[in-house]
Amino acid sequence: MENTRVTYKIIIAGIGPGNPDYMVPLARKAIEGAKALVGGRRALAQYAAGGAAAGQHTMAVTRDIEAVMAFIHEEIREHDVVVMVSGDPGYYSLLDAVKREFPPEYLDVIPGISAMQLAFARLAIPWHDARLVSFHGRQPEREKILYQAGAIIGMLTDAKFTSRTIPPILMECGWSGEARLHICTRLSYDDENIVTIQLREAENYPEAKNGILIVEE
Repeated sequence: MENTRVTYKIIIAGIGPGNPDYMVPLARKAIEGAKALVGGRRALAQYAAGGAAAGQHTMAVTRDIEAVMAFIHEEIREHDVVVMVSGDPGYYSLLDAVKREFPPEYLDVIPGISAMQLAFARLAIPWHDARLVSFHGRQPEREKILYQAGAIIGMLTDAKFTSRTIPPILMECGWSGEARLHICTRLSYDDENIVTIQLREAENYPEAKNGILIVEE
């Protein structure tokens, strides 16, 4: 897009970990007033204002990111575009892709509460010195998860890297089998579940996928 005077904005709104109670008011206001709304299918089902019938244009985020960017290019000619992202936009979200496509002056970012942040809050663990890594669709570099005295690591997980498959990786990186492993799933929802076990017990504990793991000694 040419670097011209910006008339309309792309508002990247963090919608929190899932429960609407955890969405900041500014994000809710932007979403409710959106004429063009982008988001995951679940977020659109929850927050879209009736779609085209209500005069709102929507676009579901899929693996076809080029189609999402084309939609934003088209809609921003006429009005602001609100892009809903889970958690906080600055933590593994569509913001990366949008920044590669549009200059910074087009972007307004509304922060949100991430599942990672909520996990640390639930456990009352300060996280200013924690190492945060993602096993979601990737495996972190070994040095980022190596054991160090007093270390705390927060981890995003997926269907492959889970509460059962990650602990052996950590123990290979020097973590003791007696280290505390906090398994946090469905954060903010009615069926939220948080358990604390020893790292070595994970192989015999029900497997948790797509959640947050926090390890500490």
